[in-house]
Amino acid sequence: MTESRLAEETFFRPVRPGNAFEDTVQRLLQTIRLGVVAPGDSLPSERELAVRLGVSRDTVREALRSLGEAGYVVSRRGRYGGTFVADELPHPEPQAAPVLDAADLEEVLALREVLEVGAARLAASRTLPAPERDLLWRTLGEVAGAAPADYRRLDSRLHLVIAEITGVRSLVTLVADSRMRLNRLLDEIPLLERNIAHSDEQHRTIVTAILAGQADVAAVAVEEHLAGSAALLRGFLA
Repeated sequence: MTESRLAEETFFRPVRPGNAFEDTVQRLLQTIRLGVVAPGDSLPSERELAVRLGVSRDTVREALRSLGEAGYVVSRRGRYGGTFVADELPHPEPQAAPVLDAADLEEVLALREVLEVGAARLAASRTLPAPERDLLWRTLGEVAGAAPADYRRLDSRLHLVIAEITGVRSLVTLVADSRMRLNRLLDEIPLLERNIAHSDEQHRTIVTAILAGQADVAAVAVEEHLAGSAALLRGFLA
């Protein structure tokens, strides 16, 4: 999937100088785990990443080497070489359910609702140009046809695209950070076939409402969609 201009500006922006290596790794992982750069697609060159992230090429090279050792990227030589996202991404090892304070879980869920309901309402309030409409439909189709191993990533990408098409870059950053926190929790619970089918139906309702400019309908649909995930998280983790 080709990254959108807003996603590009959001993820490939200067990192904090005090933790340049760690922040570079985090930023690159976000682009991969949230589906901004898809498996098999290339990352920008080392030189370009260094300029855009505001770090040295040595920092970028070390970050990419570390991600390669972890199985997230591969390097290819030759005329069409570069650094590419691995075709098969590492998946979290099953772990015992975390000891999670109920208040912490509710904070994650409440923040997600505020951000994503607002994003859907704002996206539906805009007159979307054809490329953004096409991006939304394409991303919806990719989630609907996703294999279980890819579902979380492509689901994350759809929610991120909704934030992207609002045109508010800071909102994309907040939704991305929120989704990373949420995914750490979702990785601890099983993917349920019926829930995936239900989510696909809700996704289509959300996207259809956004494209039709029905802000209230989109907001309500997102609220219902998030409530389903929240119920499963509370059931498995609280």
